[in-house]
Amino acid sequence: MRKSLKIGGPILAVSASLLLSGCGLGFGKEEASKQIDPPPALSHKKETQPKSKATAASEKNKVKRQLYLFDSNGLVVPQMLPLPKSGMAAKQVLQYLVKDGPVTQMLPNGFQAVLPTDTRVLDVTVEKDGTAVANFSKEFKEYRAQDERKLLQAITFTLTQFEAIKTVKIQIEGHDQKDMPLQHTPIGEGVSRSDGINIENGAVTNMAHSNTATLYFVAQNSSNTTYYVPVTRRIAVNENQDAVAAAVQELIEGPTSESHLLSDVRNDVKLMNKPVVKDGVVTLNFNKAILGNKAANMIDDEVLKPLVLSLTEIEGVKKVAIQVDGKASLKNQAGKSLTAPVSRTEIVETGEF
Repeated sequence: MRKSLKIGGPILAVSASLLLSGCGLGFGKEEASKQIDPPPALSHKKETQPKSKATAASEKNKVKRQLYLFDSNGLVVPQMLPLPKSGMAAKQVLQYLVKDGPVTQMLPNGFQAVLPTDTRVLDVTVEKDGTAVANFSKEFKEYRAQDERKLLQAITFTLTQFEAIKTVKIQIEGHDQKDMPLQHTPIGEGVSRSDGINIENGAVTNMAHSNTATLYFVAQNSSNTTYYVPVTRRIAVNENQDAVAAAVQELIEGPTSESHLLSDVRNDVKLMNKPVVKDGVVTLNFNKAILGNKAANMIDDEVLKPLVLSLTEIEGVKKVAIQVDGKASLKNQAGKSLTAPVSRTEIVETGEF
């Protein structure tokens, strides 16, 4: 039973660190680079003929990257798109965030780029402490004031997909920005993923007994394509409920009525035991309400994926092992066994982070 007090909007998410695989990030200063030619439009139709040699060669020369874009509801959502291989990967991903830039023909339905038209990425340097300094041209200032925080989030999360980048600073024409130009959102010594994304204004008032959690909820666009959206929410944590259990409970509670997001996690889903984390694997034991098909011991993708994506955002959690009434003989919608712990890469179609 899909939950949402207000239904609408789209979103696919999958926020996660992208492991470097021999691609340069653009360490050190460089001059403004030439514009990258826009890649060909992507077709989402199933291929009925073998790939041509030219097509196969073109795909071989591309690598999938996460670009954090705006969806039709103004939320920041990662989309995995194939970009030409580049020795300056950190600079390249920012160039693909520019409106009317090389990403234009690749944008999924309902999504748009986040940086103002004609913005140039002058350079991206990465310091030894993991701070990336992104230097933009003066056109960077021409964004809408109401988009400021989410624009900064999109830049930060796009760059921190790379393992070597932990925090992000902004320069305009070589000048350090301690805050953003229009509404003065603080940048200070750098912005990181811990500063959140699509931040909710929660009702928690006792900061000493609360944490932030990044949760994933379901969205659909006008083409009925399902995707997952990261939302940062402040949640209460007490002595009897750790961060994992608290995050699970928030997923059961579902999205807010204002978010346009959905959830397929039923309200009667419950953890039967306290979650156990060992060697990066968290083991969760649920009641049978977690199952989409009890006879087949099957968990719906729209339950499994947000669960794994949300919990692997928690420090120390790399995989999720799911049990029902203490038994692990479960399957996903494709019929694949879930007896082994599930990682982020196993539930994302591209499998690349």
